[in-house]
Amino acid sequence: MDRKSWGVESKDMEIRRPGSQNSNKGPADWFAGTVRIDPLFEAPAPARVRGASVTFEPGARTAWHTHPLGQTLIVTSGLGWAQKWDGPIEEIRPGDVVWFSPGEKHWHGATPTTAMTHIAIQEALDGKVVEWMEQVTDEQYRRS
Repeated sequence: MDRKSWGVESKDMEIRRPGSQNSNKGPADWFAGTVRIDPLFEAPAPARVRGASVTFEPGARTAWHTHPLGQTLIVTSGLGWAQKWDGPIEEIRPGDVVWFSPGEKHWHGATPTTAMTHIAIQEALDGKVVEWMEQVTDEQYRRS
């Protein structure tokens, strides 16, 4: 099957090498603690999928947030926690794949004693992949 039959213009294959994109510190408005974001990909239009590797130092976590088309996390190292609004905190380990439904309010991050890295994959809707909300309080975080 050639690319023309997919309904998209033929493009050359693209390979992004490690270190070809700058790491970024997780902004304090969106994260608590020390977080590093390593962009992996942002597919060109008409595709709308984006992915990043996110590393949380012990105790670090996201703020509460939602994704308009949902989010998939693939845990690659360490030990973490994830929670949907009004749900229990769930432990997440390497190899776990976590799905959050579109519009589902949630947070995720490292445990208090162990760092955690995951690959985060989400799609943009009208150019937006996430809606950030309030910070996860220490009380909410420690309730495990």
